[in-house]
Amino acid sequence: MLCGKIQPMPTQTKHHIVFLRHAESVGNAEGYFQGQADFPLTKRGREQALALANRWKAENRKFDHILASPLSRTRETAEIIAAMLGMEIEYNPIWMERHNGEISGLKHADVREEHRLPDFRNPYEKFAESGEGDWALYLRAGEALRQLLERPPANYLIVSHGAFLNNMMKAILGVAPHANYQGPQFRFGNTSFATVTYFSDKHRWYIEGLNDNHHLDKNN
Repeated sequence: MLCGKIQPMPTQTKHHIVFLRHAESVGNAEGYFQGQADFPLTKRGREQALALANRWKAENRKFDHILASPLSRTRETAEIIAAMLGMEIEYNPIWMERHNGEISGLKHADVREEHRLPDFRNPYEKFAESGEGDWALYLRAGEALRQLLERPPANYLIVSHGAFLNNMMKAILGVAPHANYQGPQFRFGNTSFATVTYFSDKHRWYIEGLNDNHHLDKNN
């Protein structure tokens, strides 16, 4: 007969998170400041999302939860992937793109021609008169991260937007916003994703991949 104290089972402390930018949208293709203006995916964007879904299906990639911004371009991207993986999606506006203020939904060329953006912008002021400044966006990304890490450790897929995910990576690494987009930036192309792992018992982050888009061919 074996005697001795029974050791408790180890507690899971690992959050495994994939941060995915949506596929190509009409706003991307036609040169708009999208922000929270609602543009759908292009045909190529739907093909990009399907290519990623097929890749993850072939890799037997597993997620416990899919969380997404409710805007059309993220919703469509998440739906294509979720359908392939047989999963449900949880939508939350905290994952939405930066509020672009007065230029939301306008073309880049028109905004440049009208000189509607200042030559210098500090990170604390509002973007385009009424939008989210860099610090406001950074703080929202930090709050989204805090809410995510309050959830049980699991495998999470987050489907969001380029500027927001850039600030999410800065929040993870403790990089404060700089003026005029100076300082480090993190590239998120269409259907590109970053992979990170967080151990809550050690407060230790592992950055395992950035801007991964190996599922795209040269035409995408």
